[in-house]
Amino acid sequence: MGDPRGFLKLERIKEKERPVEERVKEWREFTLHASEDDVCKQASRCMDCGIPFCHQGCPLGNLIPEWNDLVYRGKLDEAVVRLHETNNFPEVTGRVCPAPCEASCVLNIDNTPVTIKVVERTIADHAIQTGRLEPEVAAHRTGKRVAVVGAGPAGMACGQQLARAGHDVTLYERDDRVGGLLRYGIPDFKLEKGLLDLRVAQMTAEGVRFETGADIGANVVELRERFDALVLTGGARAPRDLPVEGRALGGVHFAMEFLAQQNRRVASDEVPEAGAIWATGKRVVVIGGGDTGSDCVGTSIRHGAKSVLNVELFPKPGLARSASNPWPEWPFVLRTSSSHEEGAERDWAVMTKRFRGDSGRVTHLDGVRVKLEGGKFVELAGTEFSIEVDLVLLAMGFVGPERGGAIEALGVELDGRGNVKTASSGATSVAGVFAAGDIARGQSLVVWAIADGRRVAKGVDSYLSLRGF
Repeated sequence: MGDPRGFLKLERIKEKERPVEERVKEWREFTLHASEDDVCKQASRCMDCGIPFCHQGCPLGNLIPEWNDLVYRGKLDEAVVRLHETNNFPEVTGRVCPAPCEASCVLNIDNTPVTIKVVERTIADHAIQTGRLEPEVAAHRTGKRVAVVGAGPAGMACGQQLARAGHDVTLYERDDRVGGLLRYGIPDFKLEKGLLDLRVAQMTAEGVRFETGADIGANVVELRERFDALVLTGGARAPRDLPVEGRALGGVHFAMEFLAQQNRRVASDEVPEAGAIWATGKRVVVIGGGDTGSDCVGTSIRHGAKSVLNVELFPKPGLARSASNPWPEWPFVLRTSSSHEEGAERDWAVMTKRFRGDSGRVTHLDGVRVKLEGGKFVELAGTEFSIEVDLVLLAMGFVGPERGGAIEALGVELDGRGNVKTASSGATSVAGVFAAGDIARGQSLVVWAIADGRRVAKGVDSYLSLRGF
């Protein structure tokens, strides 16, 4: 490494953010670009550890020590090449990935990992600012056609890799724009959508065709007949519901209904007021303490909510790893997101029992305290409570791919969790049909979606080659 003692001389520095009072008034990204000097210093902290456990933590197998060293030496152009060897969209992962690579960093033994995510974002942004997102057009075309159904991160990565291998690729997306939950799930204050548009332009120049507003459904059978291979990348977008009394009251919504509407507003799309969901002036309760719940919190605060409470069924995590959760595993510890720092209250070990309302709209949430005992949640007697609420957002994750449509029409086999069952190549039980991303893995991280898309693209390419295509 460039400075084998860098980690001894320099401390980890947290990524800088715009002040809360400023950023909650708008939808721009809240993180600030680190200076080249700061990033160089942080990259120098990458120690000569011998076994880079960050590779184990990163599903993409990013060449992290290599591009850390290049950044330290001021060779950002070379770092761009290294970064893109394993990651199609580092400007995305450098913003929204929770950085399992940092959790696995050897320096995280004492909670001071290299700021890998900041370095990655800096390299990716350098590529954009210096015009290095040039199309990689295949030198030879195979003439074989592949349809990818779903243009989220898995579909985009898969489609880009197949186009670069020389295949003719068409991505079908039911929404009006490409990106999946990157486009209509993650708020702009975390990921500005112009970054996705840059990649769409690059992929278009590489020969990828996009068809938006294409809800394939049962027509997927006809699509399979027209193409030499078909890849399903529709994600795991069936939300987990909360089947309690009062669920049907007005003002109780799934998180994605709320988030997608706001993303459309930021994109200057019209959202009909008849079905509009606003947190302005309301007492908001967000149920679910993950990333989606955090996004609902930040969006509600920017709407001007009267109050925001984020509740979680599980008990409050500790500040340090438990003995059963050693490094380099992902640490199950208390995390406070940027949205939580903006003014939300949080509560744990809360089970929602019912919603009550007036004139068809929710006015109260009745809950009870619980404890985890023998793998089950047990209600604690005498802890019942009721709170006033005007808007409830359900952010409890997803239960798998949406049923019916393409999955049912093709008759692909499902696994025990209801996801599409695949081989290591991504092949499903139906010849010529593959699946990548959350539709096969279940709800996961964007970095896994990209990794799956790349892996399955190799499987499709091999399938076409072996069949003499």
